Amino acid sequence: MDTLITKEKIHLPPGAVVRLPGNWQDYQKLCHLLGDRSIPRIKYRTGEILLMAPLPEHGRNVSIIADVIKILLDYLGRDYEQFTPITMELPQQSGVEPDYCFYIDNSAAVAGKNRINWGVDPSPDLAIEIDVTSYTDINDYLPYAVPEVWLLRKSRLIIYKLQGASYTVQTSSQYFPNINVLDIIQECLQKSYQSNTSRAIRELRKKFPAK
Repeated sequence: MDTLITKEKIHLPPGAVVRLPGNWQDYQKLCHLLGDRSIPRIKYRTGEILLMAPLPEHGRNVSIIADVIKILLDYLGRDYEQFTPITMELPQQSGVEPDYCFYIDNSAAVAGKNRINWGVDPSPDLAIEIDVTSYTDINDYLPYAVPEVWLLRKSRLIIYKLQGASYTVQTSSQYFPNINVLDIIQECLQKSYQSNTSRAIRELRKKFPAK
C-alpha cells in the first residue's frame, strides 16, 4: 500500500520516511490521530515533522540490545526502569520517540510512574536508537540532556556521551565500567542471525549471571 497521510488516517509502508513542514500544533494533531499506535514513529523538530515506519529488523535489533542491557545491569546489581514506547516532548521545541530507554542513575525518580513530566522529571539516562532508514539525528536528544545515547547504524553500535553542549563518540559506556559492550552487542547480534535470538541471549546470561 502507498503512503497515505490525511486528517483521518496515516499509513506508511515499512521502511518509509516522510518529512513534512509543520509547527507544534500540526505535530500534536498527528500525535492525537496516531493515538497509542507505536507505528509509524513520529518526531518533531522546529518547523518539521518526521514520520517513519520501521522495518522488521528494527524491532528485532532493539529487543536484542535492550535484553543485553538488562542482563548486564542485573549482573552489576543495578536498579533500573525501562520504557518502550515512550514519547519525549518539550512544547514548541521538540518531540522524539526513542526505541528504548533506561533510567539507571535516576531510576528511583521515576519508579512506579506511568507518565513522565518532561522538564520536571529527569530524562532517561540511556536512550537506544536503531537507524535503518537514516531517520535518527543524535542531536534530537540535546534538548533533553540525555547523558548517553546508543545508536545502531549499519549493524555497528555507536556510543554517544553528552559532554557540555554536544555528543561525542565513546569506546565505552559510563554505565558499564570494565565491560566491553560494543563487542558484546556485536557478538549477540551476529549469533542471533547465525542461530537465533533466544540462544544468543541465553549464552550471554550464562557469562553474566544476575547478582
